[in-house]
Amino acid sequence: MDKNFISRRQEIRLLQAIKDSGEAEFVAVYGRRRVGKTYLIQQFFDNKFAFSATGIIEGTREEELFAFTSALIAVGYTGPQPKTWLEAFEGLKSVLERQPHKGRQVIYIDELPCFDTPKSGFVRALGHFWNTWAALRKDVILIVCGSATSWMIENIVNDHGGLHDRTTHTIYLRQFTLAETESYLQTKKIHWPRQMIVETYMMLGGVPYYLSLLNPQESLAQNIDRLYFHKNSELGQEYQRLYASLFKSPESYIRIVEILGKNKQGLTRGEIAEKLKISSSGTLSKQLENLEYCDIIRRYVTKIGGRLKTNEAYYQLVDLFTLFHLTFSKKLTTEDYWEQRLNTPVLNSWQGLAFEHVCMVHIRQVRHALGLDKIAVEYYSWRSSTAPRAQVDMIIERADRLVNLCEIKYTQSEYTITSNEDLKVRNRTAAFVRETKTRNGILPTWITPFGLFHNEYSVSVQYQVTLDDLFVD
Repeated sequence: MDKNFISRRQEIRLLQAIKDSGEAEFVAVYGRRRVGKTYLIQQFFDNKFAFSATGIIEGTREEELFAFTSALIAVGYTGPQPKTWLEAFEGLKSVLERQPHKGRQVIYIDELPCFDTPKSGFVRALGHFWNTWAALRKDVILIVCGSATSWMIENIVNDHGGLHDRTTHTIYLRQFTLAETESYLQTKKIHWPRQMIVETYMMLGGVPYYLSLLNPQESLAQNIDRLYFHKNSELGQEYQRLYASLFKSPESYIRIVEILGKNKQGLTRGEIAEKLKISSSGTLSKQLENLEYCDIIRRYVTKIGGRLKTNEAYYQLVDLFTLFHLTFSKKLTTEDYWEQRLNTPVLNSWQGLAFEHVCMVHIRQVRHALGLDKIAVEYYSWRSSTAPRAQVDMIIERADRLVNLCEIKYTQSEYTITSNEDLKVRNRTAAFVRETKTRNGILPTWITPFGLFHNEYSVSVQYQVTLDDLFVD
């Protein structure tokens, strides 16, 4: 493997176990566009495949069959052009049976959802290939990969037809954490302070390809202007490409995301339907579920007053690149926008919201910093039913009958709690205790990049989580 290959330790261990199992293996690898799925598989197997084919984005049935057949010819197929997918997989069997080989035969099909054009019968043919031939051979590893996460889950992982319960392993490749992002940037000779890495993460998330485009010779602001705001920039059209790769009919998903982008605390399914002027149907539920599968949104419960509303979930946009795009996409006509807007109110407001999302993505690190690795906890937000605008975005209710009420603030230095801020926090805490009628102990907790400035108001804060805590691997 590439010596600069970082992280993915859990996935690499699983792939090694699959390689060594001595059994037929059917592996589904999925995750968002540009997250490194193809790179992981190619690096682990050193590009040594008995057969490898890649689907054509938005290709026709004829184009997909041609691409598959071309890959067959590359490994020795000499038969006629297949007219159906059943014939194509028969051709694959004949080629593999004739191939001299030692050890495992690895079959790798990338961008699998592309092959499944309307009424093509591709999935049935793939199921027939696995059930009647590949599953019976202890030397075969079949790896299928795709960015269309919802399609992969519905048609491969949770299929109710010929592929029902056939995958032996699934790998959902997520974005890098902050710690992994830092390690990756260092391999690119980018040695930025952690605050700058967090601000990079606010815009690009932990998507390896986006991070690979950063130039160590430029400042962060110069990089963002070049990658996003300049004419014909590499990420200027990425928003549309991302959703087109995730969903075969992306328009309805984009409408949902854009509605959620305007409501930072999230909306219920009914509220989303009302704003979209559609019925709150099973179709909308499925779309929300698919967005959640892709880590674009999160589903969470909240307490309104004293009641945990488990039957009425909220949906909140959490994908950081999407949030960045929806906030700044109308500024694409200004090529040096980011350099000219540093430390302005619009950037500061966006950074505050983005930092909250960064903390939510790193809830395991927050939990570790609070010493809660081995304590059962529940996470939720809370909104007052009486006190105007009183809410707490992150509450950690613990099995030891304590509650961490978390205040999340993004600053460039130590955060100073003023008398006014202290009063607001006390009022929110009092409203929470009054309305929830909790008898648990309340632990005021602040999550800030550089901690709190010590003054008469900071002494009542019992727990602090800082930037370095979020970088714990």
